[in-house]
Order: sequence, then C-alpha cells, then structure tokens
Amino acid sequence: MNTDLYNTAKQAAEEIIAAAGLKAGDILVVGCSSSEVAGGVIGHNSSLETAEQVFGGIYAATQEKGVYLAAQCCEHLNRAICVERAAVPNDETVWVVPQPKAGGSFATTAYRTFKDPVMLEEIKADAGLDIGGTLIGMHLKRVAVPVRLSMDHIGSAILLAARTRPKYIGGERAKYN
Repeated sequence: MNTDLYNTAKQAAEEIIAAAGLKAGDILVVGCSSSEVAGGVIGHNSSLETAEQVFGGIYAATQEKGVYLAAQCCEHLNRAICVERAAVPNDETVWVVPQPKAGGSFATTAYRTFKDPVMLEEIKADAGLDIGGTLIGMHLKRVAVPVRLSMDHIGSAILLAARTRPKYIGGERAKYN
C-alpha cells in the first residue's frame, strides 16, 4: 500500500471540502488519471493499485463529512460519472460499467466500492479535484472558482481544485466582483 498517495489524496479532499464549505449531501467530482499519478502519460498506463490508493484517501474524507463522491470516467466513456444512487435519486442513468482501460481505474474503483453505484452522462457538482489533467469542468456547477490547496501534485500528477458559487446577476453586488 502506498500510504503517501492515500494520505496526500485524503488531505487534498479534506482541504477542498473545507475551502468549498461542503456539507452533507453536497457532491465532490473527481477526475483522476492513475497513469499520471504513477508518472506515466494520461490514458496509457492505467493502474488499479494506484487508483485504489488515491480513491481510498478521497473516499475516506468524503465519507467523514457526508459528502458524495462522483468519479469521472475517461474520454472513452465520454467522461461519464459514477456516483451513489442516493446522491442523484431522480437523475437519468446510463448503462455502462467502467473498466480500467475504458472508463479508467479511478472510476472502476468507485464503481466497485460504492454501495449502489449508478452511471450518469453528467452531474453538476459543488466542488472538484482534477488529478492529472482530466478536465472535470463540464461536471461543475456554474460558476467555478479555482482553489489553491497546500499541495499541487498527487504522486506525479498535477492537482487542480475548484469550488462553485452562485452566479451574480446584475445589481450592486455584480459590480464589486
């Protein structure tokens, strides 16, 4: 077990949960290239072992706060989302099961770990972690705001974080932001 990956991923999740002010029932979307984490090139060296460590840390942090984890698949599944059914009880699901080379090892691990996983084409998450350039922006609510964490990598993968906020529409508040 690579405790460094687990611990770094858990810390990153704890930091974004705190920075975004996530509460029980909110959704954190994560895209993770296990290839990039392990020092390879995205989409070429998928590793279940690496994904399991990163997922484990993030999942532990979300479970502690009652936040739902949404795992983004890779481009081979059009960046579909794996999430617990309880997070999206009325959303339209799609029929696909992620695999390490078609969906990615992180999403595969999520699907195998969640109690009642469902797959969606899209989700509107409250915050997100992009591990290795997986492009999670399409799954965030508007408006996404970048968040600096205390670390900028998990393993060899670049780590980016974002939270969301309501849109400002007109009025006095808009001219100050």
